[in-house]
Amino acid sequence: QVQLVESGGGLVQAGGSLRLSCAASGIIFSINTMGWYRQAPGKQRELVATITSGGSTNYADSVKGRFTISRDNAKNTVYLQMNSLKPEDTAVYYCNADSLWSEHGLDDYWGQGTQVTVSS
Repeated sequence: QVQLVESGGGLVQAGGSLRLSCAASGIIFSINTMGWYRQAPGKQRELVATITSGGSTNYADSVKGRFTISRDNAKNTVYLQMNSLKPEDTAVYYCNADSLWSEHGLDDYWGQGTQVTVSS
């Protein structure tokens, strides 16, 4: 069974930093794109950043210059370094693995979410 397990969320003051990690477990052959999404209370889930297996990245305008996404293909792990955090970054952050090829076939997977709270 494939699972995405996130870690690294928490409470931080505005201007601070956090690093999120997400590891995909199971018998995995490849993952096309991995990414982070977030959902604040009363809002829709939105894209934060994505990274392909080749290292191409994409960021939401609201986090450009502050967040950095990276991945370790050998460990099937994606990271999100978040600097200069703002109160509006407060949300549940979800990890996503798009077009993950495993013993179960090709599918998309989501993590359970990790809370990030930025106090002013």
